[in-house]
Amino acid sequence: MSEQLSELPEFDLEVDATGLKCPLPILRAKKALSQLNSGQVLKVITTDPHAVRDFQAFSRQTGNTLLAQHQSDQSVEHYLARR
Repeated sequence: MSEQLSELPEFDLEVDATGLKCPLPILRAKKALSQLNSGQVLKVITTDPHAVRDFQAFSRQTGNTLLAQHQSDQSVEHYLARR
């Protein structure tokens, strides 16, 4: 699941969803993606342990590409490309 830091995608917009529980990180991501153009990248930072699976399912259901998920000690960064 974890990518090397040097390989993480560049992003156009960042959403800090730390401290929020499902479904709030997904709802914030959905709202932020609507502000982006096709192909632009959204970075979402979460601390909810279920967010990794939630973002994988969200990507499959919406067609937005999950480019990477990077886990650090305190959080997970999710990188989504708008379809």
